[in-house]
Amino acid sequence: MKGLITAVGFVLLFACQAFAGEHSALARITVYWHGEGSGEDASWNGTQLRDGHCAVDPHKIPYGSNVVFRDAACVAVDTGPDVVNRKAARSCGRNSAERNAIIIDRFFDTKQKALAWARTHPHFMTVRILTPGTKQATKLVAAKNPRSSPTNIASSATTSWGRME
Repeated sequence: MKGLITAVGFVLLFACQAFAGEHSALARITVYWHGEGSGEDASWNGTQLRDGHCAVDPHKIPYGSNVVFRDAACVAVDTGPDVVNRKAARSCGRNSAERNAIIIDRFFDTKQKALAWARTHPHFMTVRILTPGTKQATKLVAAKNPRSSPTNIASSATTSWGRME
C-alpha cells in the first residue's frame, strides 16, 4: 500500500510539472473579432474581450497562460467547441503533425485587423506557452502592463468567441 501511494504521488508530481513552466507546441491559429460568429456579447465566461486575448482548450493550455506568437503575446482566457475538438486542424492539416495540432483562436478588436493578420501569417506555427506563475510569464506580463499582475489579467480577462477558419 505504501508503494502504491508513493507511485501515485510521483505521477501527480510529474503531471503537475507538465502544466507548469514553459513549453512549445505546434498550433493551428484561427482569428475572431467582436460581432463575429454568435454576436457582440457571445462570451463563454462573461468578460469583455480585448486585443491580446485568445481562446484555447483549457485541458491543453491552462487559463491565464501567456501564448507567445512571433509578433505578440496573448493571454488564454476563453474556449469554444471548435477549439476543443480541433476542427480547423483536422480539416486543413496536410500531415499528421498538423492534423494533431492544438487550436488557438486569437482575438482582434476589428474584423479588418483579424483578417489582415490571418493573411500575413501562416495557419500553422509553433508557439511558446508560459503557464501562470512562471518567471517568464510574470516578466512578460510586467513588460506589457506594469500595474497588472498575472492573476489580475487572467481573472479579469474575457472572451467572446467566433472565428475564421
